[in-house]
Amino acid sequence: MRLGRLPLAGLAGIVGLAGFALLARQPDGESRAAPVLPAAAGIAEQGAAAFAGHGFGGISQTALETNAVPFKLVAAALVLEERQSDPSAPADMATLRRVLARFGFLYPATIRGLPPGTRLNLNKKPLGMTHGFIAPVGGARVEVANLGCAACHAGVAYAPDGTPQPDRAVLGMANTSLDLEGYTQAIFVALRRHAGDPALLDMADTLFPDMGWQERASLRWIVLPLAKSRLEGLAAAPRALPFPNGLPGATNGVAALKLQTGTPLLGGGAGDRGFVSIPDLGLRHHRSRLLADGAYAAPSGRADRRELAAITSFFTVPSMGVRPEEAQRHIPQARAIFAWLADYRPQAFPGPRDMAAAARGAAIYERGCAACHGRFDWNGGAPRLASFPDWVGDVGTDPLRAQALDEGLAGAIRTSAYRAAISVRRGEGYAAPPLAGLWASAPYLHNGSVPSLAALLDPVLRPARFMVGGHALDWETVGIRLTAEGRYPAGYVPFALPQWVETRAPGLGNRGHSYGSALSTADRAALLEFLKLL
Repeated sequence: MRLGRLPLAGLAGIVGLAGFALLARQPDGESRAAPVLPAAAGIAEQGAAAFAGHGFGGISQTALETNAVPFKLVAAALVLEERQSDPSAPADMATLRRVLARFGFLYPATIRGLPPGTRLNLNKKPLGMTHGFIAPVGGARVEVANLGCAACHAGVAYAPDGTPQPDRAVLGMANTSLDLEGYTQAIFVALRRHAGDPALLDMADTLFPDMGWQERASLRWIVLPLAKSRLEGLAAAPRALPFPNGLPGATNGVAALKLQTGTPLLGGGAGDRGFVSIPDLGLRHHRSRLLADGAYAAPSGRADRRELAAITSFFTVPSMGVRPEEAQRHIPQARAIFAWLADYRPQAFPGPRDMAAAARGAAIYERGCAACHGRFDWNGGAPRLASFPDWVGDVGTDPLRAQALDEGLAGAIRTSAYRAAISVRRGEGYAAPPLAGLWASAPYLHNGSVPSLAALLDPVLRPARFMVGGHALDWETVGIRLTAEGRYPAGYVPFALPQWVETRAPGLGNRGHSYGSALSTADRAALLEFLKLL
């Protein structure tokens, strides 16, 4: 399988409806979201900055053909669509912010994890949205936006009562509300409705009064006609992508990579439902195999950070639309990120703790969990990972994600520019991850099909369906705060638009990993107290 550009006749990119092949190849642009560091910043500080806003080659014409979006055009379409349903919505950036926040994008006032003295250049865009300019023709620039590391891996902080604080973000924690499926579909619907409306460019002028005439001309005469042509070809399509792109807090990276590599999708796409819950990144540098199924193994078989960084740079191929050859140029930034991750710690559990019960729970963890998830040293403070077994196997959970990384995709990776950097191993089950930040990363299992740790330890408590996205946390169950019907409590206003997790749907099964079922109620409660500390 050839790794290369999607044909223009294909469907839209993974993160948005772009696919706009411009007329002349120009140098890639730099991400203007990249933080400005103090001059004395070390390698770990550089890694935190790269994680927050480096472009990784995603501000380019190649990325615009698959994943990236012409930002001003998309912003105008989204605001017009919002005003279609709510005529009272003002034509301003606050309305755009409200629309994007609906899909879990964060606009934090503070960001934990950035080095002191760092200046972040969000430019009225959400955290994790990289942006910059490319020049399609004659030096006329077009602003392009893409999604970087922090879009998925910067989560909200939580108050002592479990209330989310979306104005406070923590780099490295999971964004359990990010809904790429909703975001992608919203762009598709908005552009399909408004691409032929003269009001689209007028709205772009209103939202971006500093937009130059050259960029406006590029949008009018180059980008917009190609968008219309592409949308005409999708007139009968109900959605932007041939595969479901996840749900809040879960993504579909395997299907995205298949689309980039030209590998056939399961069931033509509709069956490619290998969803993966976004994890906290704490202690991930102890792994020698990445992905939910451990399919991307370091060639040495060790948790070598340089090898892990090379593998991680490949993630930009499905997530940002970067060509493998270009992705390799950004391995130094990935190495810096791993230097930062070595010292990263998630937010400490903010709620009440029963340390006596946690001490009992530590012994239960050592007997029943450590062989797969790692052994911790603990003397009453923060537990410290002492050893990690890198266990991969079958625990009876939904098999679809492991099956989705099939031999066709494995072959495409093995013949790509990353053939020496990634040892592809498939068909072994799922990888037991390190458990840092576990308390904040609900829902659980690899596919996000279990809403709480209490339900993970007692399968009888697992609901058939529940809401996720913009949720608060429940300290008794250590998971999403829900009613018995799987809804949010009356009066709770989520900061993002929730969706239903239907555990009877393909790829979202909630069975398996039943190891806690043999514990007594008291032992399960004690184990929860210890897990809060990780």
